[in-house]
Amino acid sequence: MGSRVVASLLALSLGAGPMVIGVLIAAYSIFPLIFALVVGRISDRYGSRWPMLGGAIAFGCGLIIPAVSPTLSALFISAPLIGIGFVFFNVAAQNLVGTLGSAAERTRNFSTMGLGYSGGHMIGPVLAGIMIDRFGFGSAYIAFTVLTLAPILALAASRHLGAQGTRSEPPASSAFDLLRLPPLRRMIIVSGLVTTGWDLYTFYVPIYGHSIGLSASTIGTILGAFAAASFIVRVALPVLTRRFSVETVLAAAMCIGALLFLPFTFIEYVPGLLALSFGIGLTLGVSQPLTLNLTYNRSPAGRSGEVTGLRLTINNITHIAVPLAAGSVGALLGIAPVFWASAGILLASGYLSHIDRHDQ
Repeated sequence: MGSRVVASLLALSLGAGPMVIGVLIAAYSIFPLIFALVVGRISDRYGSRWPMLGGAIAFGCGLIIPAVSPTLSALFISAPLIGIGFVFFNVAAQNLVGTLGSAAERTRNFSTMGLGYSGGHMIGPVLAGIMIDRFGFGSAYIAFTVLTLAPILALAASRHLGAQGTRSEPPASSAFDLLRLPPLRRMIIVSGLVTTGWDLYTFYVPIYGHSIGLSASTIGTILGAFAAASFIVRVALPVLTRRFSVETVLAAAMCIGALLFLPFTFIEYVPGLLALSFGIGLTLGVSQPLTLNLTYNRSPAGRSGEVTGLRLTINNITHIAVPLAAGSVGALLGIAPVFWASAGILLASGYLSHIDRHDQ
């Protein structure tokens, strides 16, 4: 998250427009799209530790490139490399968490993992803004490179964490055959729609903030409020899902989030933007752990990593298509229609989650 904010603002400072930035952000998702299924199968057969360690190392390499050479060409080398690191680390980590504990504990475990994501989403944009304003873009990338040393050292030392796979033989069928299972297919679609809404928000907040003259620190703080809210709601998520069903919480959150997207581009008052960002963070914050939980629960035995990879493949189609489409729409029609489209996307995901509740 921090690198995306730095990349967007560095590209803007170099004179890039929304279309170029859209291509840049889409570049983060090229290799995750290609390799997600492969990594899922690797983690099913051989365990999660090595894919996670390799991913963390690739992350660090991708971050150091624009620190050394803060140019557009360096950004377009950095983004795919960070994407490679992301897919190896993320697919393996999510599959590992799904194997820990019983099915009844899975919502809590994915919520706990979600706290880690929220912490990164909260720290990343805020740290990016502060480092850019005080020390420049190169220093921001160096700070994020240093942060990757912690997971690299932890994974190198944790020799037994995720060392064993859950499947001994390769699957007989294609991963895309999994989409023939209606409940699993529906939840993968919901995951892709929610990811689209999340991407549009994090992609366009820096552009909108820059267009109304906000500083990098202020933009980072607005995104930090979003992440802080997602952290808070994930702490409460196990309680909410015990009181209501997982599908009910997900559907309600997406519908409320859609309403909060509508007025965003009519507000230039920073406290108002912070309040809206916090509210959107509360609603979108439930999406990742709940869709992970639901897709894992619907996975055939021994193919959970493959399902995680398939989910990430679909998500990365949106990661690539959304910035490109949003960049084009933003250049032609302005920023407001993009936020309105996001509201429609979240409404659709809420409707599908509601259907899923009644079909279980």
